[in-house]
Amino acid sequence: MTEVPASNPRGGVPGEIACTYHVLRYTPNLVRDEWVNIGILLFNSATGERRLRLIEDEEEYRRVRRLHPQADEAVLRALRDDLEERFQSAEALAGQGDLHSGNGGRTSQLLLAKWDNTLSNALQLASQKGVFATDLDAELERLYADHVAVQYSPSRVGAPGSRARVRSYCSQVFRQAHLWERIEKSVRAEKWTLPGDPLRIDYSYRRNGTRGFVHTLSVTRAPGDFKQLAYTAERIHAKEKLKTEFAAVTDVPLIPGNKRDDFVAAALREVGIEPVAMEGFAVWVAKLKPLLLQ
Repeated sequence: MTEVPASNPRGGVPGEIACTYHVLRYTPNLVRDEWVNIGILLFNSATGERRLRLIEDEEEYRRVRRLHPQADEAVLRALRDDLEERFQSAEALAGQGDLHSGNGGRTSQLLLAKWDNTLSNALQLASQKGVFATDLDAELERLYADHVAVQYSPSRVGAPGSRARVRSYCSQVFRQAHLWERIEKSVRAEKWTLPGDPLRIDYSYRRNGTRGFVHTLSVTRAPGDFKQLAYTAERIHAKEKLKTEFAAVTDVPLIPGNKRDDFVAAALREVGIEPVAMEGFAVWVAKLKPLLLQ
C-alpha cells in the first residue's frame, strides 16, 4: 500500500495511508428522501485497494425493517455479492496492473462514477470523503461503527454485546496476534449448503490439512442463531474435502446449570462446534497461533 509522506496536511504519522470512503445508503422511497446507512466502501486512494462491509446481522436488518417496513430485503442480502462481482469485472477489464500502480485509484473512481448511473435507485453512494489510516481493515471497522452499526442508548452500554461487537473484538484479537493476513474473512456458506444461502461465516483458516471455521454468536440477544450455524457446520463437515473444525465465539460464557446455556452448548457440541466465550478468545487464539505458523 502507498504511504502518505510525513509532510501531509494533517501533520503526518509514519505509515499513514490516504483513503477515500463512501457510505452506502438504502433509499426505498426517493420522493420522501428517507434513507438508512447500510454499508461502507473504503479505498486506498493511490492503489485502489478496497474494503467493503455491509449489514448482515439480523439485528441490523430489523433496524432497516423498522425504518422501512416495505424494504426489499432480498435485494439488500444480495447486494454485497453484486458489488463484489462488479468490482471483479471492472478489474479484469482494466487489468490487475492498474490496481497496484498509480492508476489504481483512477480506475476505482471511474467505476464508482459508472455505478452512480447503474445502481438501483434505492441504493445510493453518499458523497466521497477522505480519511488517513494506518490499516484499512481497522479503519473499515471504525467507519462502520460510526456510520452504520446499530447504536444503543447509554443505559445499555454495559449490556452484553451484539454479534457485530463480538466480531469486532475477534478481529482485533486476530490482528494483535499477527494472524490477520492468514485468516479468510466473511466466507460464503452457500459453497457447502445451497445456492442463495445468505450466511457468511466470519473467519476461516487452514492448518496441516485441516480447515477451521470461527463464527460469532450473541447468545443473549439471538440465542436461536445457533441453529443456522449448526446446520451449516453439519453440511461443511459432510462436504469439505479437508478435515474440519469449528468454533463459536459467544458474547457471554455458557454457564453449566443454566438451561438456556446448557441447551446451546450441547447443541453446538453435538455437531462438532467448540463454544468459546469472548472473554477467553484471546487465549484460544494464542493456542491456535503456533499451529497456523508451522
